Amino acid sequence: MRLHPLWAAVGLFLSAFPLFYLLNAVAALLSPPMIAVLSIIILSPLFVLIYLPNRSYEDPLLYVFMVLCFIAGTDAVIALEKDGYTSSFADFYIREGEPYLGTAYGIMISYWHAVVNFAMYLLMVAAIVQRKSYRNVGLYWTGSFTMALVVFLLGNVIGKYSSEIQPAFLFNLPYLIIPIWAAKRFFDQPRTCPLPTADKVAEEQNKNLLQRPMDLGLVGFLLLAVIYTLFRGLVVLDCPANSCFDYIYLQEPYLRDPVAYPKIQMLVYLFYALPYFCISIYALLVPGCTWMGDWALVFAGAIGQAQFSHVAASIHHRTPFPYRIPERDWWFVVLCNVAYAVGPQILAYRCLYKPAFFCSSVSQSKEKKNQ
Repeated sequence: MRLHPLWAAVGLFLSAFPLFYLLNAVAALLSPPMIAVLSIIILSPLFVLIYLPNRSYEDPLLYVFMVLCFIAGTDAVIALEKDGYTSSFADFYIREGEPYLGTAYGIMISYWHAVVNFAMYLLMVAAIVQRKSYRNVGLYWTGSFTMALVVFLLGNVIGKYSSEIQPAFLFNLPYLIIPIWAAKRFFDQPRTCPLPTADKVAEEQNKNLLQRPMDLGLVGFLLLAVIYTLFRGLVVLDCPANSCFDYIYLQEPYLRDPVAYPKIQMLVYLFYALPYFCISIYALLVPGCTWMGDWALVFAGAIGQAQFSHVAASIHHRTPFPYRIPERDWWFVVLCNVAYAVGPQILAYRCLYKPAFFCSSVSQSKEKKNQ
């Protein structure tokens, strides 16, 4: 009897614990290059074990998600080890292979991948098996996975751990290709949200902003997000203004942590999230922006992951005390960051479940003809 892919995915996640324990026990006798070789030897049979029992499924992303379930399991091992919940599983690998995984940021992205991304892998595997669409979940995952990877890799290269990069770091580079390839397949799938009628589209698109209170609130949020993004970008670029100096030293000192992840995160926001916020304002003012729903999902995943990792790392005990959020401004800084994360989720929800304003205008005669 063939094992159901969903149970296989869970099994791969759990198999990371004994495999990491074995690797940790054996690797104590090896050098860093040999650790990388041993990791390849252990990981190579995984694809065979995943592919052979599931050849009846034509979607190649099934096998990618199955492998990523195992990677999510390794991230769970790493996060639990560094937070003290387990021992003798990954300590040697982190110390000699990828020491940056022991930082507060490394632990937080490991938790995110082991919980949130793993849940999305299970949803997408189940959808593939049942021949259902997983486009929306896939786009959200694309943003989440890509944001974590970009900030993590760049932070490793330019941060305080740049001199400690080992051959195991190269395992992260192939992950750059996965979200690009997967995103193309997601965008090629047909949209699954319900299409409103031509009357409904015309009714929504004839309303001004004041007649759409939810959109009005979202525009207000986006304007504040633009200001906040620009301000924090200037802060990490060492703007000499007194307000920037006070913010980075008195309110959010984590931005000057030498690990460089928070600085990279703010720069990614500045160059990518800021333009997205601006075009989102445009899309909420001008009807018929059909692309809005897809990109709202991508950026909701990206900003949700980024803000979770950023805020959690800034208050984590592994962040040196001088770089943690000061107690005096703790609530203000945390609430600002939480609002910054929640806003894009609400925007994605609005685009997904009330899409009439973003649909192309269709005449009633054309709609009747299509029907």
